[in-house]
Amino acid sequence: MLTILGSGSALPTRDHFPTAQLLDLREKQFLIDCGEGTQIRLRQMGLKLNRLGHVFISHLHGDHCFGLIGFISSLGMLNRTADLYVHGPVGIRELFEPQLAFFCADSPFKVVFEEFDSRRHAVIYDDRSLSVSTLPLRHRVPCAGFLFREKPGNRHLLREWIDYYHIPVAQLHLIRQGADFVNAEGELIPNDRITAPPNPVVSYAYCSDTAYHEALIPLLQDVDVLYHEATFAESEVKRARQTLHSTAREAATIARKAGVGKLLIGHYSARYHNKELLLNEAREVFENTELTSDMQTFAIESMVKSS
Repeated sequence: MLTILGSGSALPTRDHFPTAQLLDLREKQFLIDCGEGTQIRLRQMGLKLNRLGHVFISHLHGDHCFGLIGFISSLGMLNRTADLYVHGPVGIRELFEPQLAFFCADSPFKVVFEEFDSRRHAVIYDDRSLSVSTLPLRHRVPCAGFLFREKPGNRHLLREWIDYYHIPVAQLHLIRQGADFVNAEGELIPNDRITAPPNPVVSYAYCSDTAYHEALIPLLQDVDVLYHEATFAESEVKRARQTLHSTAREAATIARKAGVGKLLIGHYSARYHNKELLLNEAREVFENTELTSDMQTFAIESMVKSS
């Protein structure tokens, strides 16, 4: 599940706070960027963060990180004790550690900064169920997107066949992992007779501030859901070039060329009161596009890929 906490760009509006998202995958929560007002949206939505362990900051522009110090301070007041890992570009530690020392000196938990090289596509988080890797972007400061990719889970036991073959409980763990079963008579029971395939794995890619960047296409190939900034309409393409942002049409072009399942667009310029213009321009190139809006949720599901 993806929750949009902020979908605007530099200037907050009545409708859109600056960028922030909460991603829930495999019983874990990940905060992606933390613009001003992030914790307000979390409180408005009544979201609990007991499974949040990692924050990912794409770059050090204020509309993507001004909310971080207040968010961390509030977690301390809520008596969090587990360490919080903040992944960000080189320089994030130097920027935020003095602020933490000043405002959060008596915090009951530790904040650990993990810096990455925004120029490289590399795994920066990995556990048994999923991995997170960086996506180098083109912006005015070092900036990276993030690719969240689930790992295959265990197969599902078919209870009627488990009972039929009298399979001992001690062997069920191996069978979930794909092992065959040999009964007392020496007969081999193939795994696919006694189990069902694991749930499909899903992938989610987040591309924040970036100019149109075709180097992303092979990295995004067949991603289930792609969020890509769409700051401007095509009429402002010159402005997009100057600021190293993307138009909605350019975001859709990346989605189409990468063969993604669904495109979500956001990071809107405050000049657009009606986002339908952006949506229509994107859908002319990639039909399965949706607008994001603050406090909206999206299912991250395995998508049928088009040829």
